[in-house]
Amino acid sequence: MFTPQGPTFRELAVQALSSTERGYDLLAPKFDETPFRTPDQVLDAVVHAVRPLGPFRSGLDICCGTGAGAGVLRQLCEEGVTGVDFSAGMLAEARSTVPGAPGGPALSWVRADARALPFRPVFDLAVSFGAFGHFLPGERPALFAQVREVLRPGGRFVFPVPAPPRAGSRLYWTLWGFDLVMRVRNVLWHPRFIMYYRTFRLSDVLDELKQAGFAVDLVPLAELGRLPDGSPRCSAIVARRS
Repeated sequence: MFTPQGPTFRELAVQALSSTERGYDLLAPKFDETPFRTPDQVLDAVVHAVRPLGPFRSGLDICCGTGAGAGVLRQLCEEGVTGVDFSAGMLAEARSTVPGAPGGPALSWVRADARALPFRPVFDLAVSFGAFGHFLPGERPALFAQVREVLRPGGRFVFPVPAPPRAGSRLYWTLWGFDLVMRVRNVLWHPRFIMYYRTFRLSDVLDELKQAGFAVDLVPLAELGRLPDGSPRCSAIVARRS
């Protein structure tokens, strides 16, 4: 499915009937061959938007998966980059596909739950790509508080947010249908697999970040284009620890 090297329908079905953690352990070897990996053009746009805010010494990629965000941090941070994820399979892929560069920042991988980050406030920059659908809305305030606690004063938490699909569009109904199927699956089948697309409302997220102690800016990612009404197709939330 997706590409000849990607997961088959059967493999995706087995993963979807597993827990979130186990599902990603199984998907890890083929994850980068699916649309679930953040596209390089989004990663590059975030680099361009964040670079003027530096310099940064150390960076943290939250829910790092196979390491795409760590590649962003390696371009922005001078001393060290850490990826954290709760899936051992995804971390194993990250270790094998994101080699350290001679003369570049030190690279490390840590297995941990993002809701209980095992770090002191030693990071200047934290990023996350494509992970927030794995957290229920009620979990986000505690997650954002955790991120704030591992940032130095003035440190920034950055992640991209695409414009919501137009109501009634094909993508709108696709995401709506996916979330409905996942809700039914999680009622009827255990362990749960948490992945929802329509629970991450921008207005709620901005309020939750402010309540966690961040000053928040919304930065258009101009390289990704604009919608017919002139609004950006994708923006970056830049939350600074006050």
